[in-house]
Amino acid sequence: MSDFMEIIKKRRGIRRYQDQEIPKEDLNQVLEAIRWSPSWANTQCWEVIVIKDSAIKQKLQETLSTGNPATNAIGEAPVVIAFCGKLEHSGYKKGQATTKFGDWFMFDLGIATQSLCLAAHTLNLGTVIVGLFDQDKAKNVLKVPEGYEVVALVPLGYPAKEAITPPRKEIDEFVHYDTF
Repeated sequence: MSDFMEIIKKRRGIRRYQDQEIPKEDLNQVLEAIRWSPSWANTQCWEVIVIKDSAIKQKLQETLSTGNPATNAIGEAPVVIAFCGKLEHSGYKKGQATTKFGDWFMFDLGIATQSLCLAAHTLNLGTVIVGLFDQDKAKNVLKVPEGYEVVALVPLGYPAKEAITPPRKEIDEFVHYDTF
């Protein structure tokens, strides 16, 4: 358990990458982590696009908001993973949403994204989860069909430098017992 906690504690958002390719077996290992991620009723509502083409990465950079600190990372990382979610699948039964929150794809993709990031960290690869971008433009760039949404872009590569650990809340600052 302590090794796992170290992985969680030391994984950071990386926005600068070395110009170094990722071995295919390492890329497959992080994709395998997505494959084994839990999801609502095992719906596995994710589709993943592995982007290596620099022209496509440049078009994706243009979908990010001005000043987004991850803009350079999208172009610099050797690989960008685009997480797409299938709509009205996770959290649905017989075509109807089953919870107050409706579609559960964001929750499932969050788990899959975390799985990828932690697996990457164990291979000395860096990641940063990018969510502030024009999803509709990215969907067009990536030719994502109707019924799916682009949820996150995750640059993946060898970090150019070590990231600093930001301060974290103490457990007693966010945990409640029995009632809020």
